[in-house]
Amino acid sequence: MKYNLAFKYRIYPSKEQELLINKTFGCVRFVYNTILYIANKIYEETGKNKIITPASLKSENQFLKEVDSLALSNAQLNVKLSFTNFFQKRAKFPRFKSKKNTVKSYTTNCVNNSIRIEENKYLILPKLKKVKLKYHREIPKDYKIKSVTLINSNGNYYVSILTEFGKEIQKVASNDKVIGLDFSIPELFVSSENQRADYPRYFRMLEKKLKKLQKSLSRKVKFSKNWYKQKMKISRLHEYIKNCRRDFLHKLSKKLSEEYNAVVVEDLNMKGMSQALNFGKSVGDNGWGMFLRMLEYKLMFLGKQFLKIDKWFPSSKTCSKCGNVKEKLELSKRSYKCECCGIEIDRDYNAALNIKNIGKAMLEY
Repeated sequence: MKYNLAFKYRIYPSKEQELLINKTFGCVRFVYNTILYIANKIYEETGKNKIITPASLKSENQFLKEVDSLALSNAQLNVKLSFTNFFQKRAKFPRFKSKKNTVKSYTTNCVNNSIRIEENKYLILPKLKKVKLKYHREIPKDYKIKSVTLINSNGNYYVSILTEFGKEIQKVASNDKVIGLDFSIPELFVSSENQRADYPRYFRMLEKKLKKLQKSLSRKVKFSKNWYKQKMKISRLHEYIKNCRRDFLHKLSKKLSEEYNAVVVEDLNMKGMSQALNFGKSVGDNGWGMFLRMLEYKLMFLGKQFLKIDKWFPSSKTCSKCGNVKEKLELSKRSYKCECCGIEIDRDYNAALNIKNIGKAMLEY
């Protein structure tokens, strides 16, 4: 079975390499916008969906020959994908790319070993040749490099190396070491072992600082140099929050995937939940969807089970001891008291126990 896995690293290009990278960002943006503009024009005039190639633009725009041709080809593929997603109603109509975005990127493919790691400190890339790399995580030798996405985020350069590898995953017996996780806004989750994730809520911690920076931005002349400098500060703070959240969730998902053979969660509608009762910021801060994706692929690679139960299952209203289901349970009540067996238990812990029991029944079936 073939799988894909990406490895992200920080790179430190020289001044000449940095100039060529920025030139490639500009050319990729130019190709994307031009192809999109011509495709729109052709569709309006003829009603046909036609995407031109980057090669047809090179005769009139000689500067396109200076950069990686595969990066330009990927820009064309991105336009195609954008239209496909639009016509299949998965996304909005494609928009033009702006050079004022704080995050810029382009993707190039590996052809005849054109992309490789050398001396554990250099990354060989088309046109750029040797780029200094912080190789903090080794790529196994049997992993084949497929493509590289080069990113400039707030002045820092990164590469995301996409690899392909073959692996036969042996299924682990999952009738023991099963854990249920109930989503909790303040703590991320409460487990069937009565564990709390104790998520630090990074956005809430830095919300006052962010508000202060945004207030300062609103007082500056729009599109002035000081306005762009202030906008960069806000973008860097957002990136710091994102990195803190991602680091916490990676470590937590790795710990759970190593300790348990099966993890059971509810298949929740996070978008709907974020729009209800002013939970938007808190739900977004938790990164529950990101956490589940991390957990799923880490369990899969270890041959373990990741199970989702129906979101309509009344996990909070059901008694984990006798199975009695309440007709109503207000959100403000944080404890569950059963009228049949008399048990009184934390609401989220009770739900996690029910989620675990349903998951175990699914595994036995």
